[in-house]
Amino acid sequence: MFKKTPDCEKVLVEELLGKSQFTLKKFFGKFKQPLFFFLLKRVDNEEDAKDILQETFISALRALPGFEFRCPLFSWLCAIAKHETIDFYRKKKLKTVLASRVPFFEEIADQALGPEGKHLKQELKQEIKNVLCQLSEGYSKILRLKYVDGLSMKTIAQILEITVKAVESKLGRAKNKFKELWQRKESAVLAKEYLRSPP
Repeated sequence: MFKKTPDCEKVLVEELLGKSQFTLKKFFGKFKQPLFFFLLKRVDNEEDAKDILQETFISALRALPGFEFRCPLFSWLCAIAKHETIDFYRKKKLKTVLASRVPFFEEIADQALGPEGKHLKQELKQEIKNVLCQLSEGYSKILRLKYVDGLSMKTIAQILEITVKAVESKLGRAKNKFKELWQRKESAVLAKEYLRSPP
């Protein structure tokens, strides 16, 4: 079905680069179903496959100017889909960890990204610092004492001159506020990605 046809695919790519809405629909129509079945062989469920399919098309359209016709479009799309599948599950693992605990530095980065993701760890740590800076001084301080300095509740209570129960209460509110800001940041990133995607 996807025998290499350079002339036809060259025309298709040129029209896509020209922002042809008709060709865009044709492109989606031609590759959506076979690419979806390709993904279903590699992911856990249909909802994940649909999400990855969407990201695959977005990434493909962004990378299209660099397509060199060395392989059929479908093979190229499958290669992108494989990369997006890996990225999807990395992000899914990260979100699972974030949902279960407040993310802080090496420990959370190691769990979420694995030892191979050094660059991603640095990005994650910077994002965490940025969110911490948005918190009130009190919330930021108690989170740092607990998750950065690794102090016990009793020690934190002594430093802040409050009871252990008050520390637990304040820490809970600080964690909730951090999660709220983190989720707001994630939503903003997602919205930005959609705005950047081709119409």
